[in-house]
Amino acid sequence: MTQGDARIARLPIVSTWPIVDGGKFAVKAFAGEVLEFGAIATREGHDQLAAELSLISPSGRETKSRMQAASPGLDQFLLKSQLSETGVWRYQVITWDDKFGTWAHNAKIKLEAGIDQDLVILQGQHLANEFLGVASAKDKKTLKAIIAVLKDPEIEPAQAFENALSLGFEQLSHRSPLRGLVSTSEPVRILCERQLAGSGAWYEFFPRSEGATKDSVGTWVSGTFKTATKSLKRVKNMGFEVLYLPPIHPIGQSHRKGPNNTLVAEGDDPGSPWAIGSSSGGHDAIHPDLGSEKDFGAFVGSANKLGLEIAMDFALQASPDHPWVQSNPEWFSKRADGSIAYAENPPKKYQDIYPIYFDEDPEGLVEEALRLLAKWIGLGVKIFRVDNPHTKPVSFWQAVIEKTNEEHPDVIFLAEAFTRPAMMHTLAKAGFQQSYTYFTWRNSKSELAEYLVELSQKSADFFRPNLWVNTPDILSEYLQFGGRPAFKIRATIAATAGPSWGMYAGFELYEAVARPGAEENIDNEKFEYKPRDFLAAEKIGSSLAPRISLLNKIRAEHPCLGQLRNLVVHQSADDAILVYSKHLEAEFNEGVADTIIVVVNTDPTSARETTVSIDLQKLGLPATFAVKDLITGTVFQWGAQNYVKLDSYAEPAHIFQVVQ
Repeated sequence: MTQGDARIARLPIVSTWPIVDGGKFAVKAFAGEVLEFGAIATREGHDQLAAELSLISPSGRETKSRMQAASPGLDQFLLKSQLSETGVWRYQVITWDDKFGTWAHNAKIKLEAGIDQDLVILQGQHLANEFLGVASAKDKKTLKAIIAVLKDPEIEPAQAFENALSLGFEQLSHRSPLRGLVSTSEPVRILCERQLAGSGAWYEFFPRSEGATKDSVGTWVSGTFKTATKSLKRVKNMGFEVLYLPPIHPIGQSHRKGPNNTLVAEGDDPGSPWAIGSSSGGHDAIHPDLGSEKDFGAFVGSANKLGLEIAMDFALQASPDHPWVQSNPEWFSKRADGSIAYAENPPKKYQDIYPIYFDEDPEGLVEEALRLLAKWIGLGVKIFRVDNPHTKPVSFWQAVIEKTNEEHPDVIFLAEAFTRPAMMHTLAKAGFQQSYTYFTWRNSKSELAEYLVELSQKSADFFRPNLWVNTPDILSEYLQFGGRPAFKIRATIAATAGPSWGMYAGFELYEAVARPGAEENIDNEKFEYKPRDFLAAEKIGSSLAPRISLLNKIRAEHPCLGQLRNLVVHQSADDAILVYSKHLEAEFNEGVADTIIVVVNTDPTSARETTVSIDLQKLGLPATFAVKDLITGTVFQWGAQNYVKLDSYAEPAHIFQVVQ
């Protein structure tokens, strides 16, 4: 066995957490997030050891906090801490010989057994004298009182021991520990970013659809940034914090697609916004139909005044008409016949889009990406939803995100990556602040329970999920065939199970056409204008908007729902009733504990009744407690076992606030 790095410390610290790939990548956190810090530390024999968390903030302020022993027999120490300052934090775990803990442990056993009682008390006196050398002036007074108690011959040893504890001997030992045999773990980095990097509600609309009309001869007239500005209040009234826009750039004419991805576009078909580039410009230009840069800047400013941030699509691909095709042919891959290869995802073909080839000029492409990002950041955009990042080299994204965040640490990148888990996780480690997930395809109770545990516990140190309920072109079978209850169920789970969630325009109108065997949304907005009368739908009760507003209101009022790592799945006797909770301790919420319990029927076609089992210990709850349903306002008395009945056609969920 080699020496050096393999040497074991005097008091071995076996592992610490959170940590990502042994410290290769920084742990992810966001402002206001509560993290559990842990360590496994052990030592020989029965003597005790103490553990402390040293946490250094980005500004250099160090705090040291005693960790608590947990899971008897597993040598585990835990402590929760809430990060507030953004930037790079560092933590280490420090262990030492816990002389007080060893004495107190042995003393209790021996005094109860009547063994070496006088010797135990004498050892306590010696220990108290040692503490005199490190204690504060105030604690020295307490120590002298403790010594006096331990020396008093009129007091029986067992009583003297209890008196010493009641005087605060243990608390004093924590405040001014005797640090012997000190061991320290390797430092671990934590990147704490702004709150929206990890917690927020997102909405999407196409500016061209907001205000689109037909003229007197039936030709479509595109909506603009000015007409879309009128829709901002509607988005804000539903409680959203981020408004995401698909690409707003010029769209190519070559091979332009018509409705439903047909190969031939008619005269006024707008084409796919992801077919970027025309004679009007590329990724640094705005589609002439939408308005000018000044109009865009005014749109962003109006959104910001309402408390909305604008997220912009960043899609590194080009239409055959993009200026890059002529200026930088090396950025495109050639087929065997010499033509430029268009995008494919067999059997799907995207003849209107050229993918980028990254290996001919990687440095040039990084510089171009940084130039484009700087342009839009300068116009007030701080959030980018990156289209298909898994089809580009991860090293490219790592360089682009790192360099962007060096200058603009508040910029957020969301990875739109529905792909293999290893790639999704690698993109997150490379720097993406958030990622799309498999939530769309996790619909049953068992699927959801397993996946939510994975997202909140197993991958939370590096992967921040955003639970989108739909996309412009993907319509899951669950939504195709589940009717309106399915929409309500999916929104309820997404908004309460994850700190970040999102929906695309039209979801609140229950847009769904059943197409057995097909997952692509018919008449989807990628290829056509789609103006909607949201107000009319709400007036006749055909809108989910009131429910969306309620969900986002509940999120705003309950900070436990804005946390990632605190989800606990509870049990029910029914295979469709999903139960989970989110809890935030009082110390992290201005002295008031915040607990939400969600019970939801995942079967949109039936009524279910069952017994729900709540893990009271995990939530710190008494045997009986009151819960208030935040959907109906009804109050119930609950305990470990509870009866529920949920009819998906009437109301598929309870969102309970614990009001003990």
